[in-house]
Amino acid sequence: MKLSDLSKGDVATIKSIDCDKNLKNRFYSFGIIKGSKITIEEVTMTKSTIEVKINNTKVAVRLVEASKIEVEHEQQ
Repeated sequence: MKLSDLSKGDVATIKSIDCDKNLKNRFYSFGIIKGSKITIEEVTMTKSTIEVKINNTKVAVRLVEASKIEVEHEQQ
């Protein structure tokens, strides 16, 4: 499942990140790394951007970028 498939309030664990080095470094700088828990905080009305919370940091991620992050959805 991709991060872009999740909805507001969903929690998941990052399994892998499949993108170029520059984007991967950007993700890493925000703490978006394999094994981290990530929560979907908001989704824009146009569904072009999502706000995610990782640790105590909120980050806006484009849906195109979120589709490069493989996650495992956690049941609540």
